[in-house]
Amino acid sequence: MTDQLDWMQPREAKARKSLSKGFPEKMVLLDLETTGGKVTYHRIIEVGLLIVEQGKIVERWNTLIDPEIQIPPFIQKLTGIHPSNLNDAPFFADIAEALHEKLKGRVLVAHNARFDYGFLKNEFNRVGIQYSTKPLCSVKVSRKLFPQFKRHGLSEIIKRFEFNVENRHRAMDDAEVIWQLFMKSSELYEDEEIEATCTALLKRPSLPMHLDAAEIDKLPRTPGVYYFYDTKGKLLYVGKSVNIRDRVMSHFNSDHSNPKDLKMSGKIAHIDFKSTPTDLGAQLLESREIKALNPFYNHRLKKVTQLFQFQLTRDDLGYDCMHVVAVKDTSDNARLANQFGLFRTRKKAIERMEKLAQYYFLCQKLCGLQPSEKPADRTACFGYQLKRCFGPCCQKESAEAYNERVTIAMKELRYRVWPWPSAILLEERGEGEDNTAWHLLNEWRYIRAVRSQDELYDLGFQIAKSQTADLTRESEGAVDESVGFDLDTYLILVRFLLNPDLKKSNNLKVRVLDAVPV
Repeated sequence: MTDQLDWMQPREAKARKSLSKGFPEKMVLLDLETTGGKVTYHRIIEVGLLIVEQGKIVERWNTLIDPEIQIPPFIQKLTGIHPSNLNDAPFFADIAEALHEKLKGRVLVAHNARFDYGFLKNEFNRVGIQYSTKPLCSVKVSRKLFPQFKRHGLSEIIKRFEFNVENRHRAMDDAEVIWQLFMKSSELYEDEEIEATCTALLKRPSLPMHLDAAEIDKLPRTPGVYYFYDTKGKLLYVGKSVNIRDRVMSHFNSDHSNPKDLKMSGKIAHIDFKSTPTDLGAQLLESREIKALNPFYNHRLKKVTQLFQFQLTRDDLGYDCMHVVAVKDTSDNARLANQFGLFRTRKKAIERMEKLAQYYFLCQKLCGLQPSEKPADRTACFGYQLKRCFGPCCQKESAEAYNERVTIAMKELRYRVWPWPSAILLEERGEGEDNTAWHLLNEWRYIRAVRSQDELYDLGFQIAKSQTADLTRESEGAVDESVGFDLDTYLILVRFLLNPDLKKSNNLKVRVLDAVPV
């Protein structure tokens, strides 16, 4: 995790323009329409593909193909492709070289990749072209990243994420759905999660020399936290994932290019894990465990005793001024309305302020980056002399214009006010009947895991009369007790609870609580 609040916010505030770096650098997202399902007999009637490089679409390519056999009526009805549409269409042999060139050197991605890959191989073989690759199946990607859902067909994915598709069962439109799925996954998951998923689907790397294969075989393909130990039982590393086994294997695949993984993999002899219902529980548990256990190779999520923010004030001429201040009370919503960001150190806050000043042409004096010689000093700042400031410091820019730019700069750093009138009980439900956790939260603080109505009552809360909940299930990975405000917990909860897509994909339900009458 990074050191300021907006680590969680860009995905909400700004639409992504490219895929996660965890996906293969060069891909072809492909879909085929065919005359039927038997690869050795039926033929391709349409190819649609998106060529993706470094996370961006660089080419769209679509063509109808004359299959040289009849198109069954149900295929015509399903696709809308009729024999009359193919009067001027090329044969596969006519486009084979061009298609093969587009596929060359790129990872083939398709929904139910075995089907599309089988048809491609057979069509290429008919014209004397050898085509062989290890395809990446987007159905399997969906299953691994969203294990809480049972069905992963394109129709279910379109409905789940409310994608816009004009012509379902047409090659280009269906290929676009794969792109939308990958974009949505890029918004909801970190690069490491996606890379681990793709790596596991494309190859199985060799294991560290001290690690028995049985240690891998016992790992589940579910969300949770994993622990690496050396031969003496020393804890080396704690990590989290939506798919524990795939994430663990990704460490061993990338150790040749990652110095930390290379050094660590040579010591790993034992792996333990704790499952959680969803990614939310995994992130909360990882944060707590790293702080409590202090693993040797973890350098994130250390305990922080003092946080810092930007405080907004207005001077006697009406200009907004920013200052770095220590956080005293994160539950004082009235005071926090004029404070922005959360930083682990004063240095990190100043570094962030410098970047904002440079990007938004903010005044160094009004941002507290250049000290004034006198309290009423109205001389130009250094930035104005370098044409990096429009002159509010010397009244060359109006307060109204400057303040508007400050508002834009601070928008993503605004502290999120607790949106509920009291404490809440958060239900986190995973796949399966007995895979639910209940989290008691208040003012972005994690109070503890709750396992029964009586336990909730003993803590001084009860579920509001207008809501119901069956607190009869528990999760092994449930996080117990957290003391005070924790930055990482805040960031995790803000991301999951204020993002409708994440709430939906993690099956999260909020129940407002009442205080137990005295």
